[in-house]
Amino acid sequence: MQLRQLEYLVALAREQHFARAAAACWVSQPTLSDGIRTLEAELGVAIVRRGQRYQGLTPEGERLLDFARRLLHERDELLRDLGPRSQGLSGRLRIGAIPTSLPPLPLVTTPFRQRHPAVDLTILSLSSAEIDRQLKTFDLDAGLTYLDGDPLGHVRKLTLYEERYLLLASEDVMSDDREAISWAEAADLPLCLLTCDMQNRRIVDRLFRAAGAVASPRIETNSISTLLSHVRSGRCASVVPQTWLQPFGIPQGTRVVPFAGAESASRIGLVWLDSDPEPLLTRAFLEVSRRLDLQPTLDSMMIGESRQTDAPRVRSTRARSK
Repeated sequence: MQLRQLEYLVALAREQHFARAAAACWVSQPTLSDGIRTLEAELGVAIVRRGQRYQGLTPEGERLLDFARRLLHERDELLRDLGPRSQGLSGRLRIGAIPTSLPPLPLVTTPFRQRHPAVDLTILSLSSAEIDRQLKTFDLDAGLTYLDGDPLGHVRKLTLYEERYLLLASEDVMSDDREAISWAEAADLPLCLLTCDMQNRRIVDRLFRAAGAVASPRIETNSISTLLSHVRSGRCASVVPQTWLQPFGIPQGTRVVPFAGAESASRIGLVWLDSDPEPLLTRAFLEVSRRLDLQPTLDSMMIGESRQTDAPRVRSTRARSK
């Protein structure tokens, strides 16, 4: 059994297609197919369900795939750990983030890149379920997601901030100078909300129901930029986390209004596989993240302020020791 053969198997499972898997491994399709057949002959079991097209793996193939992913991950970590350190860490850190967490993510990645300039980043917009899946298949090093939403298994967690909610409305919809609005009043406005398959929308729906109201949005979208554009240019309003407004401030022609009553918040933070030792790049990312205090920067939007600073505060020694 050769590592190259295991790479072929992992690529095939990922691409679900022999030609695409071969291209991902920079080999011809016959070379990849022969490598997997050789692996099957060595093990004495069928790994791939064969037909005119790729039809998936056999139960034995699925077990081997789990082994291959772990082994290749451990190989990569060993090579990184044994590599030269004279110029600091290098490599590529892969982060999956739920769409609602993408606007404030530079508050974390920028100080990380400043400390480890030779590390490249891949940032993917993914659902919380997909983040969970790709962590387990070693396709991600860390995820940024809701910590008190959909259940996540076999991961460690680090809270980064609390997502708090505001009403963002065009001035055409809300021209008065009210200081707060109830959830029931907001439900009567022409709303633009995210689609129901997104966890943020499910949270917002629960907040409306808790107030005895039901939101019936006139516009639904799975794009944050589309939502903000419609609020700015159309006669509508939306419920948004304060984090969405942090990078650019309050859009021209709109205003933010806090919700009356008890404040509702959702925890957002990093998740990574529960394993020892922690991967080198993941550990370095966590070390930077633990020193940051993002909440004051993000909460500046709760009182309608424009950005006060592009850089989050660094936690004090006392705060880090808690």
